[in-house]
Amino acid sequence: MNPAARLARLLLATLLGVSAVSAVAAERPRAREAGIVIGPLPSGPANAITDVAGVRVGQVTVIQGDGIRTGVTAIFAHEGNAFQVRVPAAIHVGNGFGKLLGVTQVGELGELETPVLLTGTLGVWTAADAMVGWMLRQPGMEQVRSINPVVGETNDGFLNDIRARPLARAHVERALESARSGAVEEGAVGAGTGTVAFGWKGGIGTSSRLVQGEGGAHTVGVLVQSNHGGRLTVAGVPMGNHLPDPASLAGVEGSRASAGNSGDGSIMIVVATDAPLDARQLGRLGARAMSGLARTGSNLSHGSGDYVISFSNAPQVRRNAGQPAPAPTLLAEQALTPLFEAVADATEEAILNSLLRARDMRGHRGYVPALPLAPVLERLRQAGVITAPDTD
Repeated sequence: MNPAARLARLLLATLLGVSAVSAVAAERPRAREAGIVIGPLPSGPANAITDVAGVRVGQVTVIQGDGIRTGVTAIFAHEGNAFQVRVPAAIHVGNGFGKLLGVTQVGELGELETPVLLTGTLGVWTAADAMVGWMLRQPGMEQVRSINPVVGETNDGFLNDIRARPLARAHVERALESARSGAVEEGAVGAGTGTVAFGWKGGIGTSSRLVQGEGGAHTVGVLVQSNHGGRLTVAGVPMGNHLPDPASLAGVEGSRASAGNSGDGSIMIVVATDAPLDARQLGRLGARAMSGLARTGSNLSHGSGDYVISFSNAPQVRRNAGQPAPAPTLLAEQALTPLFEAVADATEEAILNSLLRARDMRGHRGYVPALPLAPVLERLRQAGVITAPDTD
């Protein structure tokens, strides 16, 4: 179904008072498929972090019984061995209430030597140990004695029995082995399986932007694990009282009704680009992802862990292990502004995709409904952000 037809059906559902999910046979569109376009820059072919050539994503979803709702997402910077061929990287901390493993070495050396893993909070150490073991078994790693695994997390303890620590080595290894380019599954998958954002079901979301500036043509891709709170804003339009209370949709006690405005929770944002940037410039790029986060209504509360991991996989900035860092021609500082715009827009859209693609879920401590599409789209139509397509 093309975007115009899909939007028409969703708006018709709104006017008839019918569930938008039912109206489209339980289909959950991405933002652009629903007519929500963030910013003027075009997206890449997949509108995903994998539009940065060489970037791969692998995910494993872990759902067991009534209480296990977690998973792992792996992001590779390029096609080769991450330890043997390093890429420049930086980590920006919006609010540091989190368990981001490997952050100090990335800050000190300005490079990644492993894929980036995302998972639930108490799965961080299992994920790190499993990735180290997997990497040590790779060809050419026989003499390696130290690895700095980079593993980020958000707390999925409402839907997931986090104390059971269900993440296993096999889950992590399967995510690493399954990493692919192309389309990335979104919503309640991988590390986003048990997450909650703005009181609604959160998850994995991704987006990309193509930039043509004085520095040449480049791609910026973003992947998020949304589990944060605040006051939901879509394409600049506050949703506020225009959405039902999540508890009213749940219809049962134990829904996460108070999460909408608490702000507590976390988000992991991974930014990839093929622009030739060093670690300092990547730190500047990552900081601008927070603009996209803020646009969605996050207030970076005391209890949130908000992190951005940024890397460049441009061939000229990679470094072979054991060899001096290259002295490449980097993108000029004045050429960074289009990339700043791109990362803010892609982050905002990735967060929206994580919400729009997620589905209702019942888990360990209760029920979390998916963001209802019909009132969101109707509110955007009223605000003039989207228009009902011509159905003649």
